[in-house]
Amino acid sequence: MTQPITNEHPDIAANESALKLFAKLDPSLIAFMLDVDGTLIDIGPSPFEVDVPESLKETLVKLYELSGGALALVSGRPIRDLDLLFAPLKLPSVGGHGAEQRLMGAPVSRVENLPEAMRHQLITAATPGSGIEYEDKGYSVALHFRKALHEEERLQAHIQETRRAFPTVDTEVLPGKAMFEVKSPGINKGDGVRALMTKPPFEGRSPVFIGDDVTDEAAFGAMPEFGGLAFSVGFRFEDAAGMFSEPEQVRLALRRMAGL
Repeated sequence: MTQPITNEHPDIAANESALKLFAKLDPSLIAFMLDVDGTLIDIGPSPFEVDVPESLKETLVKLYELSGGALALVSGRPIRDLDLLFAPLKLPSVGGHGAEQRLMGAPVSRVENLPEAMRHQLITAATPGSGIEYEDKGYSVALHFRKALHEEERLQAHIQETRRAFPTVDTEVLPGKAMFEVKSPGINKGDGVRALMTKPPFEGRSPVFIGDDVTDEAAFGAMPEFGGLAFSVGFRFEDAAGMFSEPEQVRLALRRMAGL
């Protein structure tokens, strides 16, 4: 269960508690599992209008070294987009909410694509001037309505109509922050994290996951299986060990741990 904390009324005490708890962790013993949008970086007007501070890249490089390489980005974005955002870094990653995975130095592994005709029909919702933007990831289609909140009901109806038009294609709808993503079932960040935790250098460590959205709940649920901890950002997650108020505070906690 989640409960949002608004920027107008941030939980300062909870944030300070999260900072103190995070500071006690030993990077040589844990595996960092880090969501990106709304966690490491601030949510932008659209997925294509975001900023990755150079100081964050420096922090991630240092923590990668301190953790012996046990640091991964765990995002809804495709890994190709993560590489562009964090260039020149190419970190271990779980992309597409678990549809893609890459260990350091290895090629990207990914699930099969949805039919092209189905993806095309979903994308037709993003009509000129509607404010709706789309990401065609191949294995899924994400439809963003951050700039058109009034289009939510129309978008939901369009998605259901499209799914009915392709009755033999098994799909599910993953809701997020002003976003719906149509994808194959059984793909989630939790399973992506579990897969990483079976491989070096993650294997045998205690994972620490930080996330900010309902799309992260599956990863939160995987933490107890490995003796790990979850931290939320801007939302109270029932199973989280702590809550940061905003991405800036996450960046602060990571930078302090990196000794920068």
